[in-house]
Amino acid sequence: MITTRDLTKVYRSRGREVTALDHVDLHVRPGEVYGVIGRSGAGKSTLIRCVNLLERPTSGTVTVDGQDLTALGGRGNRAPRPLRQARGGIGMIFQHFNLLSSRTVQGNVELPLEILGLGRRERARKALDLLDLVGLSDHARSHPSRLSGGQKQRVGIARALAGDPKVLLSDEATSALDPETTRSVLNLLRDLNRQLGLTILLITHEMDVVKSVCDSAALMEKGRIVESGVVSDLLATPGSRLAHELFPVGGTASGEDRTVVDITFHGESADRPVISQLTRAHDLDVSILGAAMDTVGGRQVGRMRIELPGRPAENGAPLDFLRAQGLTVELADPVPPARPGAAADGPRLEKQRQERTEESAR
Repeated sequence: MITTRDLTKVYRSRGREVTALDHVDLHVRPGEVYGVIGRSGAGKSTLIRCVNLLERPTSGTVTVDGQDLTALGGRGNRAPRPLRQARGGIGMIFQHFNLLSSRTVQGNVELPLEILGLGRRERARKALDLLDLVGLSDHARSHPSRLSGGQKQRVGIARALAGDPKVLLSDEATSALDPETTRSVLNLLRDLNRQLGLTILLITHEMDVVKSVCDSAALMEKGRIVESGVVSDLLATPGSRLAHELFPVGGTASGEDRTVVDITFHGESADRPVISQLTRAHDLDVSILGAAMDTVGGRQVGRMRIELPGRPAENGAPLDFLRAQGLTVELADPVPPARPGAAADGPRLEKQRQERTEESAR
């Protein structure tokens, strides 16, 4: 449904060049919720604005619903008619709502319908239907100033749906909301995805958003996508940075003759007493150093960090036992995995490694 190939965006100002997108390849399948996550400055907002050509990329292509938007021409301030028509199939919701304070809730939803040339009665009927869909039919005559943040965002969602889009773009739509309201808005987006068959591309810096609603996800750093895939597959992939970020677990070995292991429970293994089975089968004392559980895609998923007696070379049989139970098993890195966009932490982490080495030598 959405495909970018070799997408590059370079900003030029006062003789300097800043590369916001660096040869980005992205593929969002029809009907899925796809999350792009990364820290501020990673290029997320530029990416989503290039998808509907609010920002024209420097090079590369953007294809939405089989149509190459970058081939529709136009370099001036006003988009050409073919591009405006193509954008009719793409809705967008924003972090700060962008509602008109002078219009009622219904009037805000009717605005894109006016632009499309619909008559007054048809506009009113459709706007009220959309407000009912997002749970705000009782507030049609209210003005935005009388609404809560969550309600304002629901108005923004209704307005984005006015043109019957196949694709919905969400630019940090929940980052200005409290946790409870965020959950409510995310549940609404997931319901709309299922009821209307919407393909949703959302950008966020919140891992909980990815866990709550996303089928697939990508991690961006410095204008590049450094990891992407189906969330459930990433959780089962050893070494996945997104898996570590989604379910962070801590804890270090209590001694040099110990093995610290990260295990990921998914599918049927999440419901089985695997650790107690391991202790009985191999007569081991297992220490649980940390754990995190949550629901992803309607299934229980979790990560756990455990400590086994003995060095890794002595724990081949217990590790094989865990793998045979359908778990993803990794020997824990003594240094935590990098956070999204944390490349600048490299020197600090290297210094920590050196200090640990020196301590061991002493």
